[in-house]
Order: sequence, then structure tokens, then C-alpha cells
Amino acid sequence: MKLMRMALALTLLGVLAGVAYVRQAHEPAGSKMASAADKLLTSLTAEQKAKATFAFDDKERFNWHFVPLQDANRKPTRKGLPLQDMTPEQKELARALVAAGTSSDGFAKATTIMSLESILHELEKGRTLVRNPEWYFFTIFGTPSKTGKWGWRVEGHHLSLNFAVDGGKIIAATPAFFGANPATVMDGPRKGTRALPLADDLAKELFKTLDDNQKKTAYQEKAFPEVKGQTRSPDVGAPKGLSAAKLTEKQRGLLLRLLQSYAGRMPSDVAEAEMSEVHKAGLDQISFAYNGGVEQGKPHTYRVQGPTFVIEFLNVQEDSAKNPANHIHSVWRNTKGDFGITQ
Repeated sequence: MKLMRMALALTLLGVLAGVAYVRQAHEPAGSKMASAADKLLTSLTAEQKAKATFAFDDKERFNWHFVPLQDANRKPTRKGLPLQDMTPEQKELARALVAAGTSSDGFAKATTIMSLESILHELEKGRTLVRNPEWYFFTIFGTPSKTGKWGWRVEGHHLSLNFAVDGGKIIAATPAFFGANPATVMDGPRKGTRALPLADDLAKELFKTLDDNQKKTAYQEKAFPEVKGQTRSPDVGAPKGLSAAKLTEKQRGLLLRLLQSYAGRMPSDVAEAEMSEVHKAGLDQISFAYNGGVEQGKPHTYRVQGPTFVIEFLNVQEDSAKNPANHIHSVWRNTKGDFGITQ
């Protein structure tokens, strides 16, 4: 009888654990973020909180960028609390916040991007720029809550994720910038590592499937300009290139996979909401434009633009080992305004 009661108790615990897991798995991203941000804030000292927190409407919320920011003394000028100033326990809580703001794939991409700073540190010894995988800064705007309005950002070299939450619902997950230098690790123990393979490969594959007439429309003579940081909305002008209405079913499938490779960096409910808006606005309203080559080492840029979003991508710079076109910048932005601000 005692063994039976123990077995029954273990079964009940297993059921409860399963229910808890399901609830956690289906908990909205905004709620997960609030819990993760609150845990991080609770762990901070008063001095750390002073660095990490701003009012929700502070203009710093819009001061996003993806380049290294440092002064003449090689000290960081980016706002927020960096990983390097956290205890090991606080670093785990900070990573949990990143995990709450990304999918498993997005989290892997973000942490890989951070880790590439170690490679740059070895390649660029003696150069001016600091390369530090713990120079990623966490900033919270307002008070994390499942009812009120607040936001947060994690940012450093080649990564800038920006969120606004209202009533437990994510009202903005853009700008969402992911970059990589090197785009492909060419040597060493991590040879072959690629942080953003689909963003590069799928666009090339789509362009290669275009027939001559389609390519004439899609191809741009000039490379697209660099992504503009520190802006509240993308300034990209009217859509350019080939309308999705002119694509074959196979080509439309590739275009959708490309879009999903970007949206899929976000938590599943956020990605579903973004893609729902894309479909509501109409796939035929999306334009694909490409510039440059499709072979390894050939500079290339592209833009995918619809009524609700724009993707900007560049792979034109050499990496720190001087390999040509091995340095990616990519961003998903809201054409109506990032940060939850409607233009």
C-alpha cells in the first residue's frame, strides 16, 4: 500500500510537472519577458540598477545601434549594464531575458554573435576597437509588468534587440538587428561556424531561380546603403525590385522561407503575429530587390519590403582576416514605425 501511494504521488508530481512545462511553453512572450526582467532587476545592486534602468519614455530607448561604441580610452559609451559588470548568477538571469525575447533559434544566433567577439579579439590584436563577448548591454525602460507599459533592450556589436510591452502583450519587437563578423568562420577550431546562414543563402537561392526578365526587374545597379541606427523608423523609401506577384509558386515559397528565417528569430507568438500581418497585407505587395554577386566572397545586398515590414541585408565588407564579403548586417524593421510608435 505504501509503495502504491509513493507511485501515485510520483505520478501526480509528473503530471503537475508536465502541466507546468506546458503552461511555461505556452506562456506569452510578453509575460515571460516581464518575469525574466523582474528577476534580473531584483538581483541588481543600486549602482547596477542606476546603469540599467530608464523611464519608458526616455529618449535613450530610441538610441539603438549595432556598432562598437567606445571613447578614446577604450571605455564603453553605450548605455546599460554590460555582462562584464554582472555576477555569474546575474549573467544567467540576463541570458534568460534574451531567451525570453527570442526563439531557440534566435537565442542561438544571438549568443553565437556575441561569441564571435572572441574571434575578433584574436584577429585584431593591437587594434583600437575593443572586442569583448561581455560588452553586451542590458537596459530596461519603465517597470517590468504584465499589466503596464515597459520595454527593454539588449545591445552590443552586431546585435540590437528592442522590445516594447503593454498589458503583457508585445507591441513592438523592432528594430531587430543581427550581424556577423565573420559571417563564416574560415579558420581555427570553430571553422565553418555561421551565425546567419539562411539570411544569406535563401536570398541568393531566390535570385538564382529568377529568369532573365525577372532578374532585370529585381537587380539593382547600386548596392543598398548601410542600415541606419538611432532612428525611430526605417528611411528606405518606396519598395524596389520585383513584386512577389511576378514570382512562381516555387519562388514564392523561397521568399516565404526567407521571411520566416527573420521572423523565426523572435518568440513563436511574436513571429506568428508578424507573419500574420505580412499575410493580411498581401504577399503580392512584397518586393524583392538584389544587388551584387551570388558566389562566395562577392559583395551583395538585398531588400525585402512589404506594407508592414522591411528587411535590409548587406554582406559587402571583408572580415577581420581580410576575407572579402564575409561580414553581415541584417535587420527586420516595421515600416510604420519601430518601438511601438506609429508614424
